[in-house]
Amino acid sequence: MTAPTTTTTGATSADILHTARPDAEWWRRAVIYQIYPRSWADSNADGIGDLPGITARLPYLKTLGVDAIWLSPFYPSPQADAGYDVADYRDVDPIFGTLADADQLIATSHELNLKVIVDLVPNHTSDEHAWFRAALAAGPGSRERGRYMFREGTGADGALPPNNWQSVFGGPAWTRVTEADGRPGQWYLHLFDVKQPDLNWHDQQVRDEFDDVLRFWLDRGADGFRVDVAHGLIKAEGLPDWAGPLNMLDLKDDGKPPMWDQDQVHEIYRHWRGVLDSYGGGDDSSRAMCAEAWVQPADRAAMYVRPDEFQQAFNFEFMQTPWEAAALRSSIADSYQANDEVGAPTTWVLSNHDVVRHASRLGLPVGNPRPNGIGADDPQPDAALGLRRARAATMLMLALPGGAYIYQGEELGLPEHTGLPDDARQDPTFARTGGAELGRDGCRIPMPWVKDAPTHGFGPGGDPWLPQPGEYADLAVDQQDGVTGSTLELYRTLLWVRREFDLGEGGLRELDFGPDVVAYEIQARRTATVLVNLGAKPIVLPANSAILVASQPGISDELPPDCAVWLTPRA
Repeated sequence: MTAPTTTTTGATSADILHTARPDAEWWRRAVIYQIYPRSWADSNADGIGDLPGITARLPYLKTLGVDAIWLSPFYPSPQADAGYDVADYRDVDPIFGTLADADQLIATSHELNLKVIVDLVPNHTSDEHAWFRAALAAGPGSRERGRYMFREGTGADGALPPNNWQSVFGGPAWTRVTEADGRPGQWYLHLFDVKQPDLNWHDQQVRDEFDDVLRFWLDRGADGFRVDVAHGLIKAEGLPDWAGPLNMLDLKDDGKPPMWDQDQVHEIYRHWRGVLDSYGGGDDSSRAMCAEAWVQPADRAAMYVRPDEFQQAFNFEFMQTPWEAAALRSSIADSYQANDEVGAPTTWVLSNHDVVRHASRLGLPVGNPRPNGIGADDPQPDAALGLRRARAATMLMLALPGGAYIYQGEELGLPEHTGLPDDARQDPTFARTGGAELGRDGCRIPMPWVKDAPTHGFGPGGDPWLPQPGEYADLAVDQQDGVTGSTLELYRTLLWVRREFDLGEGGLRELDFGPDVVAYEIQARRTATVLVNLGAKPIVLPANSAILVASQPGISDELPPDCAVWLTPRA
């Protein structure tokens, strides 16, 4: 065995990164669990998860220790993009249930003291939305077309798109329509799938409509909204060409894409904040919004969480930070500096329905770009290393003051499905790129609840909408429940300690345990220290501390590589 590294601590007041916010609003400290409805629990054996299935499994989340749930879209939809192509914002798709089922889910959640965050998709609708059908029928120049981004084409007879924009899902971002008289007509913008036409947020009808949608769900008891593509509602004047990266986190010196992060978007969210605030205040009763805003640098992202806009914004830069101590420290420090300047919490996340699960992502070589899906013919993650690092990364995330989001199944250590057959893939990215991008299906696989039950307990029978890999059987809830050292019990312990110590409301001081260790003291109702060893050698733990939680069983005097501990001063 390699000799352990001796640690030293040299923290001073200059190392304080964040000051405590005791008695803060619930959303400043909440741990929120993302449910992907199609893949959570199937109550009727059709292979697709539904709202009654979610309601039946809510006690599991209560025992896990989360504060709220976020539901990915369950609206009526042709499901071209798994529900993010919304045909009606005020109803429930029959595959998920009914409005009465949604009401029951919200009521049951509240009985369990779980808040409910609803997904809102304002950048685009489905092409089967009544508005878009009316736009096609009404023709160029009409009030109906004004709700969307219709433009005349360029080139001879308008046969070329209005600009060179590409879709996030691959291929051109413009599609030409056939007019009522049968002639080729205008083009409409769709930054995502062809069946997801972008709305025109300069149109007052659009703004009024979403005011009403917000109130519809707030009146039904929703505690807030996660806002899809929050950085994309306003496009630059004149729609100039753009040839740079579409993911703003990939930008270097390329400038700012004209379809993202335009200043006028903040007018919309200031107005929405007023709508939410009109539904009551107070620490526990306030309604909240979380921005899905892929924006950098940190101070630019922090504009979305100024006091009169969003309460939260996902920290995607942290999520994409490589497994390197210096990079993590820098990401965390930059995040607190930017968010604290506007009085906002930092909202941490490691996985969601759009990215490779972190139990697999962290098993890939450090420094490689994050893949958009992993296939059977791709280099495979080191499963054991990935899970080991994932558990340590989660311990870091849940120790940090602020809010945090957990993606369904990560508490089981679920990996990406890297052997998914191509004929099973449903993400439009796979089809639009001709298979060059595998897409997001691998992180959306149905939950395993019971090892030896049909579909591992996901439903009472029938094939699930995406096949489950073999390794999910041994990771099922019933195989980890009550088992010391399991990933599920680790999460339960972390969430219990986080709540007991009020870590989400604490202050943060950086500690010096050497270049390969990420270390912080959390100054909360009770003081705790988190250490994460990203080096190649074990480190000696401080003798005056007791271990509260360890990411791996058997840790005592030394912290091995790719492991983490929470410590507290010895009495």
